[in-house]
Amino acid sequence: MSGWTIGIIGGSGLYDVEGIEDGRWVEVETPWGKPSDAIYTGRVGHVGVAFLPRHGRGHRIEPSDLNARANIDALKRLGVTDVLAVSSVGSLAEERAPGTFTIVDQFIDRTKGRPSSFFGTGMVAHVSMADPVCPRLSALAADAAEAAGAAVHRGGTYLAMEGPQFSTRAESLLYRQWGCDVIGMTAMPEARLAREAELPYALVGMVTDYDCWREGEEAVDVAAVIRQLSANAAKARAMVVALLRALPTERPASPIDTCLDAALITAPGARDPELLAKLDAVAGRVLHLKSPRP
Repeated sequence: MSGWTIGIIGGSGLYDVEGIEDGRWVEVETPWGKPSDAIYTGRVGHVGVAFLPRHGRGHRIEPSDLNARANIDALKRLGVTDVLAVSSVGSLAEERAPGTFTIVDQFIDRTKGRPSSFFGTGMVAHVSMADPVCPRLSALAADAAEAAGAAVHRGGTYLAMEGPQFSTRAESLLYRQWGCDVIGMTAMPEARLAREAELPYALVGMVTDYDCWREGEEAVDVAAVIRQLSANAAKARAMVVALLRALPTERPASPIDTCLDAALITAPGARDPELLAKLDAVAGRVLHLKSPRP
């Protein structure tokens, strides 16, 4: 067992974390390019924290242009042990009203053209995504959200769309037929990459609006989303602090910590040295590479 370092990926509405001690912005270089921004590192009590604004400070990067590989690699490179992602989402279910939080436990990926793996030709790996989030971290996040005063739905399927446009009505109705509960533009391939990097991942979806499936209502627009973002933000910040303060001193091991043990398939003699070098942070443990410095 060892201590926690929680990577927090803040989406729309969560642009900072309160109460971080000894905080400083750290620029991290990765072999996958630049992450969205520098990462704000420090501590909350006994827990290390690394906060990354997903869209960059000032919300300057659109969903399709996010470098998710660089973001996850940078967090892993800093010694992060677990990732809490916070995202604004639209609702596809009547009971998931604006202002409620959904602790996502499944995904349907409708994105396209986004690099979705650290691995490839020369080093092939297949991780399981059957259960794509960490149940332990998700339960802790749900408890923290309730402690912050949010109405919480524990579990829900997230439809990841490409964007940056919102859905058509036909799409929104289709996604409801598929059994999806919330919709967003950023969780994929982020969740896939976190699994490949052996980082337990949880996603809290903050509902800002009903997607456009409801008859007789105005379609979602940015102004309405921003109004609800502001209402959600205080609870989101309180949730993060409550989670960090509730973590036990020692972090028990997770099966996700070693999920690459059964995922690598390329024979050692056929592995591409250039690709292996890029995997030093995310897969150095199982590839027996020298660990990068935090």
